Amino acid sequence: MGVVAIKELLEAGVHFGHQTNRWNPKMKKFLFGE
Repeated sequence: MGVVAIKELLEAGVHFGHQTNRWNPKMKKFLFGE
């Protein structure tokens, strides 16, 4: 699996912005919102 663009994730229906307590701290720069 290669690099996936944010646009591709959004088009695939990936939901961002929930369960912030489960975010991997290393992924923080890729996540937006609160």
